[in-house]
Amino acid sequence: MGTGLQVVLAASVAAGNAALAASPTTGAAQALRDTQQALGGRLGDSPFGRPLVLDSMELPEGLKGDVYAIVDHPLQDVAAALKTPARWCEALILHINNRRCQVATDSGREVLTLSVVRRYDKPVDSAFTLPFLYRTIAMDPDYMAVELSAESGPLGTRSYRVVLEAVRLRNGRTFLHFSYAYEHNLVARVATQAYLATFGSDKVGFTALGRLPGGETDWIRGTRGLVERNAMRYFLAVEAYLSAMDVPAPQQQDARLLAWYEATERYPRQLHEIDLASYLALKREDRLRNGPP
Repeated sequence: MGTGLQVVLAASVAAGNAALAASPTTGAAQALRDTQQALGGRLGDSPFGRPLVLDSMELPEGLKGDVYAIVDHPLQDVAAALKTPARWCEALILHINNRRCQVATDSGREVLTLSVVRRYDKPVDSAFTLPFLYRTIAMDPDYMAVELSAESGPLGTRSYRVVLEAVRLRNGRTFLHFSYAYEHNLVARVATQAYLATFGSDKVGFTALGRLPGGETDWIRGTRGLVERNAMRYFLAVEAYLSAMDVPAPQQQDARLLAWYEATERYPRQLHEIDLASYLALKREDRLRNGPP
């Protein structure tokens, strides 16, 4: 992400935070609209072939990926589809590495526990768990925001934070911002680098750095490539969940699985893992084992 845009977005966030004290929903909605305006050129000329922008940042203590997109769903439908932890479970389980998702109440707080394998071909009993505290920040006619936060994860990772915020646009469309971030310590960084040097050595992200001598695109690699892939997979899971809202209930889950797989296959260099039949078999196995979220 360019320095100029960082300054604009930082100013938008600062303005939103200032307004938040007086009017939380109005201030946050305006801040998100300001971000949309700042991203206008990139949304209109996106390499994704649709109004979508993906940014990543390597912070001193962690990683962060942000997806911004205009989607053809009214805000009221987005809010209705994603207003409970159980529905978030149904969306997140579309991700190929997420094998189980359960919702419980702990001391009056709603907790969404996600079981994640490090690679899709690892056994389910090797999964690590992320107990996300679910919090509705805002759910209003013009703006919604939901946060999932987990204090700790595997191998020294911590402070996981998933945020979805959305603002109403004209003509039944919505501007979405999906953010995925976590912090890590030295142990986690070493483990990540070991993965990237072995099984993940051919993995790339979505940021184009230029051209290689042979003319191919030089895609970003390393930890930023890693967080870009995960942020995109999760965003596509949310979008696939939304895409089946009008499908008859008995067919919704299969429709969402197919939508997620087809969406990821648009970016085979970054996201391809297995064939469709294997993915569907994996997820149907999860469904039989786990039951309803």
